[in-house]
Amino acid sequence: MENTEHPLLDAIKSPEDLRKLPVERLPEVCAEIRSFLIEQLSGNPGHFASSMGAVELTVALHYVFDTPEDRIVWDVGHQAYPHKLLTGRKKRFTTLRKLGGISGFPNPAESPYDTFTAGHASNSISAALGMSVANAIRQDEESRNVVAVIGDASIAGGMAFEALNNAANANANLLIVLNDNDMSIDRNTGSLHSYLAHITTSKAYNTLRYRVYHLLKKMHLVGERQRGFIMRFNNSLKSLISREQNIFEGLNLRYIGPIDGHDTARLVRVLTDIKDMKGPRLLHLRTTKGKGFAPAEQDPASWHAPGLFDPSTGKKVKKPGKGGPKFQEVFGKTLVELATDNPRIVGVTAAMPSGTSMSEMEKAFPERTFDVGISEGHAVTFAGGMAKDGLLPFVAIYSSFLQRAYDSIIHDVAIQGLPVTFCIDRAGLVGEDGVTHHGTYDLAYLRPIPGLTIAAPRDERTLRNMLYTAQACPAGPVAIRYPRGNGRNPEWRTPMEQITYGTAERLAEGDKVAVLAIGTSALDALDAVNDARSRGVEASLWDMRFLKPIDTSVLRKVAEMNIPVITVEDGTVNGGLGSAVAEWMAEHGCTVRLTRLGIPDTFVDHGTVGELKRICGIDADSIRDAIIKAAQQ
Repeated sequence: MENTEHPLLDAIKSPEDLRKLPVERLPEVCAEIRSFLIEQLSGNPGHFASSMGAVELTVALHYVFDTPEDRIVWDVGHQAYPHKLLTGRKKRFTTLRKLGGISGFPNPAESPYDTFTAGHASNSISAALGMSVANAIRQDEESRNVVAVIGDASIAGGMAFEALNNAANANANLLIVLNDNDMSIDRNTGSLHSYLAHITTSKAYNTLRYRVYHLLKKMHLVGERQRGFIMRFNNSLKSLISREQNIFEGLNLRYIGPIDGHDTARLVRVLTDIKDMKGPRLLHLRTTKGKGFAPAEQDPASWHAPGLFDPSTGKKVKKPGKGGPKFQEVFGKTLVELATDNPRIVGVTAAMPSGTSMSEMEKAFPERTFDVGISEGHAVTFAGGMAKDGLLPFVAIYSSFLQRAYDSIIHDVAIQGLPVTFCIDRAGLVGEDGVTHHGTYDLAYLRPIPGLTIAAPRDERTLRNMLYTAQACPAGPVAIRYPRGNGRNPEWRTPMEQITYGTAERLAEGDKVAVLAIGTSALDALDAVNDARSRGVEASLWDMRFLKPIDTSVLRKVAEMNIPVITVEDGTVNGGLGSAVAEWMAEHGCTVRLTRLGIPDTFVDHGTVGELKRICGIDADSIRDAIIKAAQQ
């Protein structure tokens, strides 16, 4: 597709330029943003539908508020591309999600307009509330407006509810914009979604209430101290008359809406009217995910991050697959096989049925599959409750999101030794989604938990066997972590076999160096060992398979060989396999030379998985070089 001209957008180097335009021209800006996004994202994939649906909202916010002095805090950040375009990053947009380019999410290190890190759901209200309170306490800064933008799926998260409750009690000067597009990545779940779909508030009522309150305040008949009492009385009276209780007003939040989130002029007018209101208030917008691109409007779930597509037809362009199927697909199909034979198996996911392929289980056994929404802690404890009464839950959650359920794993599953299987998707480096989404900490944060078995398959067949073992021989809680993307084995659907917990598998023999690897790093290590052998260096290789319990017989064997040992993992180098081996060696008085390869003690930015592996020193070439260096020392 040829580059389309975007004269208004090209002239906007910052929101200050946007604010120089008359409000009548803002719809043109919105049209140019959508045209630019379609043009760019068709060839450089990213989060498409969310950004398309938030164009008018983004334009109106930057038009009304004095950013970056006024703060806009985005939740998740899937909708942040228009924001990036309006804040000086249009020329660099071709580098989106590429190594050294701009991030796919708001990133304070990238721009002062990105006020807080985004990537995980439900944190925006808490962060914005903190900023609002800080501004009220600090005397060296002028008063600023703080806006939290949160979606209808994210506001159902527990942290968001905690923040809403605190916001009312803190009486902070905070505006919460609820972007209600009737969709998350998958369909929304839960009663709050149903509530949002039906909530209505009279425009005339809101206007009258706003004017009366400010008139009484101007006449000194009411003040901020009486505001809470008046609001509670007003909300109770309204609920009595309408026979409906507004959940937000029930929390003592000033509620405005719902209004059309694609009516730019009205958005600007409403935001201007409520901009200087004091105290916490919530503006409820109804928007359409994928707005302005018919295929995305019709199927917003599959257009959340569609990959390559033809901008003129909307036809998606599929890249040829590499090797085997996606690990997620293997998980989903294998779980259905297991559940067919074992009626005690149930599936749980937290708003990611399609992303984790739990959707396969959902289609086959809908009554035994549970999508609990963006509530990872609840997902884990809910699974613990089912396990306590005889079921075998398989909980599929992305590695970086499972971090949010750490207390639940310990308190509600591990202490009781419950047979919950954690299927940890997107483990290791995930690529273009970057720092907030890499699953590099699971090995380290799970290893200290007593009684938790931790496994990582190197390929699709091993994943199948580990899933089979978890249900055939329950041994308390089990964590199985596997990466995003395709494996190497197209012939993966073989009969399943039970694996003995805590056993490694030798993949290569050699007497110069011993390599211990886990997960798919074992395949990179195998390539490295074969390469090193062609250069005259013989190295042995074990796929450890289990981090906990670790195969101490293999550790004893390599210690007795008295040759250099190299550990390889696609997780943080601190606390994972390398640390476990070092601890065992130290405890047993072994003095072998140990080299630990893994993710360095730093946050890793975005890029392709191959690029990031090379930077972190865990690609096949880096492992080969480490083998040769160790053999020469």
